[in-house]
Amino acid sequence: MIPQAQQRIIARDISWLAFNERVLQEALDESNPLIERLRFLGIYSSNMDEFFRVRYASIKRLTQITDKSQERMGNLAPVEVLEQISAKVIDMQARAQEINDLLLEKLPAENIEFVTEKQLTDGQKNYVRKFFIDKVSPSVFTLMLNDQTKIPELRDKSIYLAIRMYKKASDESKFALIEVPADLVGRFVVLPKYGKQYVMYLEDVIRYNLEYILFVLDFDKIDAHTIKITRDAELDLDDDVSKSFLEKMTKSVKNRRVGDPVRFVYDKDISSEMLRFIIQRMDLDSYDSLIPGGRYHNKKDYIKFPNIGEDHLEFDSLTPLNHPDLDMDRSILDVIRQRDVMLFLPYHNFSYIIRLLREAAIDPNVTAIQATLYRLADKSRVISALVNAAKNGKEVTVVIELRARFDEEANIKWTEKLQTEGVQVIFGVPGLKVHSKLILISRKDENGKIKNYASIGTGNLNESTARFYTDYHLLSSDSRITKDVVKVFKFLEKNYAVQKYKHLLVSPHYTRKELIKLIDKEIEFAKRGSEAGISLKLNSLSDVKLIEKLYEANSYGVKIRLIIRGICSLIPGVPGMSENIEAVSILDRFLEHSRLLICENGGDAKFFIGSADWMPRNLDYRVEVTTPVYDPKIKRQLREHFDIIWKDNVKSRWHNEALNNEYRVIKGPKIRSQYALYDYTKKQLKYGK
Repeated sequence: MIPQAQQRIIARDISWLAFNERVLQEALDESNPLIERLRFLGIYSSNMDEFFRVRYASIKRLTQITDKSQERMGNLAPVEVLEQISAKVIDMQARAQEINDLLLEKLPAENIEFVTEKQLTDGQKNYVRKFFIDKVSPSVFTLMLNDQTKIPELRDKSIYLAIRMYKKASDESKFALIEVPADLVGRFVVLPKYGKQYVMYLEDVIRYNLEYILFVLDFDKIDAHTIKITRDAELDLDDDVSKSFLEKMTKSVKNRRVGDPVRFVYDKDISSEMLRFIIQRMDLDSYDSLIPGGRYHNKKDYIKFPNIGEDHLEFDSLTPLNHPDLDMDRSILDVIRQRDVMLFLPYHNFSYIIRLLREAAIDPNVTAIQATLYRLADKSRVISALVNAAKNGKEVTVVIELRARFDEEANIKWTEKLQTEGVQVIFGVPGLKVHSKLILISRKDENGKIKNYASIGTGNLNESTARFYTDYHLLSSDSRITKDVVKVFKFLEKNYAVQKYKHLLVSPHYTRKELIKLIDKEIEFAKRGSEAGISLKLNSLSDVKLIEKLYEANSYGVKIRLIIRGICSLIPGVPGMSENIEAVSILDRFLEHSRLLICENGGDAKFFIGSADWMPRNLDYRVEVTTPVYDPKIKRQLREHFDIIWKDNVKSRWHNEALNNEYRVIKGPKIRSQYALYDYTKKQLKYGK
């Protein structure tokens, strides 16, 4: 028995902060190229923005519920979680700033150097003034502020210069705001090379030109400090039955821009007068996290920091590989009619998915194509292929998720394009997000009968993210799988009729139940002394019921290996609770996104891939699809994939109760799993295994 005081669940948001600390570790890791380290710092910042827009905002709403029965998070009340988050974030913000300064100090050794508006040479001054007039000034607008009016709603993706103008001999001050138009101009301004390659932040270009902007105002001194607001990103859909779902979503996305503030970051050197003025005029309350920062915000822009130096400042290129079963001059449908094929991204080329859709679009025997779309590339070839199929007379049906967070606006645009081109668009199931990654192609065979072909994936049909997300896509014509995929699309079209599935695990009705059955089987095998074990790879593990089921399996001796990139609310390695459970996280150049489950099943192992993490939202509030893998060769490959990742002793960290992201130490040669998997995939191509 374990003591009652033993913590059993880590609050998901506290665990998420530990994940983002691992991203900071990558920015600090000297084995990563310098510009890649800057980009990891950008990923950290982008992650933090989304965390505040979504999770912090949600917890803030929970704190405003006075009912004593309000949801607890782990063993903490929401207000306690909020307090822990605020304290942790302030600490992480300070560390991120230290790392930022460290990285910028290293750039001059690579002949790259940031300069401020006060460090410009005469020639650079002329260039910056001309660049501002030609490129920046058309997008710069100055908003004058006064004591009587509230500050207008500020955009939460932007940074602003808070301007204080005053005369040295007077107490009189005037205030203004200027939005830094980084989206339109670019955040980093590269100056003409002069020995070194010099670069400026866009806001410093504006600072240099403030007297040019404000020349009509009579002041001796102008101060300019950056501020940034983050807003609640929740969408509120009205219940007007006269409006279509598309109309409601369009309106809601527009309203998001004026959501309640949840974080306010400011330059710690800003004057107390200016800071007090802004806070009062923005009506920031005690729950709005006020975070002092450095001179520059929106470090997320580092994600697009240009390599203006040598090649060694970035990762070596790992060119996506061909699949040994798929030749450029051979029909993909012909191949998967004979055997299943597993694409392993980004090691394999995503273009096979595009080729599959393009082939289906012109095949005279293909009658219909159906697909679920969640997040798409900006210039989506998937959309182009589906539109082409519709123009060629195929019956094309697309289930597009308009509520894909932060992609709603793009998905509304794609919806309108698809509908214009004659594609039938379905918006999924009321109250549920459609997160499954499916393609279904119906084709007449030589006997005139319909044969179905399916793609079931762990990642989106998005050629942009496919370059740096690890994902699986199973291509199959196995009727055991395709018959169930047909039922999924029937449910999406007519969701009042719940389907029954023989092979697929489908949320929200069956996934949780089937996963519990699988764990129970492992428990039974362990009781009988048969081979029992669970190997699980996910993005996040936070569902309390499944965690408790894993603890139960642990108590019967089931060996459990977890590779969890992000949130891990389970606490491994605790005697009497989880001593048979080990859990690690891998962070490296690619985002570990593939989801894989292996159950040893008494020696006849079962393998599953799918779109669902083990979180309440994926199990209960989304349409998710997890498929068994039946092909023996693919099962062997999946086993070898997991084992390679498990042996990582370079980019692997332990999950533990301390949340200290301790690197995993394994004696022997260094194994960096993502590079090892690239080599593994390359050998498959060479030997056709």
